[in-house]
Amino acid sequence: MVDDDKSVRTSLANLLSTENYAVQTFSRAAEYLAREPHPGPTCLILDIQLPGLNGLALQQQLAKRHRLEPIIFITGHGDIPMGVQAMKQGAIDFLPKPFRDDVLLNAVAQALKRSAKNFRQRDAVAKIRKRIATLTPREFEVFRLVIAGLLNKQIASELGAAVRTIKTHRSRVMQKMGVVSVAELVRIAQSAGITPAPHCP
Repeated sequence: MVDDDKSVRTSLANLLSTENYAVQTFSRAAEYLAREPHPGPTCLILDIQLPGLNGLALQQQLAKRHRLEPIIFITGHGDIPMGVQAMKQGAIDFLPKPFRDDVLLNAVAQALKRSAKNFRQRDAVAKIRKRIATLTPREFEVFRLVIAGLLNKQIASELGAAVRTIKTHRSRVMQKMGVVSVAELVRIAQSAGITPAPHCP
């Protein structure tokens, strides 16, 4: 939680502690940015008006660093345009002070649910990239041509190799990636950001 009002930090920390949430509080955005990111699901309760870097600017900084923590904005001075901007940039909620305890707790529960999903997806992508790293350079070439929709004969022509050799490479790619169909291979390639190889028509 980042809020420059100590009484707000204390009251919200007490509220969240009653729900058995682990809470860290900060008075400035710079303090929050200086900490190591939490290694598991988390959320950030963030005041809009802060000394130095304000809440919206902190949201932008976190996005630039590919930080995934979902944000709940709280503010005593916010307006509709601020709220719209915050939500467009992915905030979970924008709560004008004063707000009811249950409203905040519901937002926190939603934020942690999204954060857990983000971590599962990131973990899955990391595992896929680890498998991709086991491919030889030639196997990776074949991988990208397979997801481009080419048949073995076309890949052989593209790479100047024998069809039998391409079949062997393709079999190893499927085995190393843990898939049995091209559709599965395409799906995991997309999730890992691997693009199909350009090829001659």
